[in-house]
Amino acid sequence: MYQPAALLKGDKIGIISPAGKINPEKVGVAVSKLELAGYKVVLGNHVFDVDNQFAGCDMDRLRDFQLMLDDPEIKAILCARGGYGSVRILEHLDFDLFIRSPKWIVGYSDITVFHSYLNNILGVESLHATMPINFPSDVDVNNSISTLFQSLSGNFQNYEIVSHSLNRMGRTEGELVGGNLSILYSLRGTALDFETHGKILFIEDVGEELYHLDRMMRNFKMGGKLSELQGLIVGGMSGMKAGIPEFGKTAYEIILESIDNYSYPVVFDFPAGHIQENWALPFGRFLKMDVSEKGAKFIWDKVGK
Repeated sequence: MYQPAALLKGDKIGIISPAGKINPEKVGVAVSKLELAGYKVVLGNHVFDVDNQFAGCDMDRLRDFQLMLDDPEIKAILCARGGYGSVRILEHLDFDLFIRSPKWIVGYSDITVFHSYLNNILGVESLHATMPINFPSDVDVNNSISTLFQSLSGNFQNYEIVSHSLNRMGRTEGELVGGNLSILYSLRGTALDFETHGKILFIEDVGEELYHLDRMMRNFKMGGKLSELQGLIVGGMSGMKAGIPEFGKTAYEIILESIDNYSYPVVFDFPAGHIQENWALPFGRFLKMDVSEKGAKFIWDKVGK
């Protein structure tokens, strides 16, 4: 995996809207916080455009992204929000200049489309992290922004979280991949289908029917995506819908049932996803994971040792 260079004070960060439309006030808060942290912010020309649910038409969102990819002065690209639309522009993006000097592409949710392309096709690390739509106007009480800034500066903090009753104990290591479960599911059968052999998978989702969550996990299991993992990290599964009639299991129970044939370590309740706490995760980076009754530890490394 290529690792983008760490940002320095004074470096430029681009903000684009590759998918859903966004309230300009949200972006304004993010700009203020980025500038306070010492960065210069460059907004895409169409960040605030509106075309039904999209932040402008496909071509304009594409142009903004391409300009940021090609500009050597832009050291990181921060996606303003997710929503839907990333997959509509990805195939038209040209990464030729980007791959010569990779830069951080940051976001989560629908931005999983770009993470999958960068990690599986280009072999470049990317950052699953909070976005301007989530930047609080007050202090960062949940470490989402601080872990983002630390990661951008090359200071990848090792994490430690409390134990969950459904965790499976053990030590493991491997490259971290994943993102939003629904997006990963939508990429199955395409060139962007993610590889899990020998890797640690992170998943999160929001607002899904529980029966559909079960369908996705069954797809992963039957497709061999779960059998060759080194470990599994489950983030927020928020706003899940029981359905009528009710499905009868929780999201975590559905996930645990889908991996009952495998023995690798599993962590539930990792603070990332469509939840208040959304800690930065460097996809494509080598991770050592230690899960015990006391909690779970996550140690980052550029290469496996």
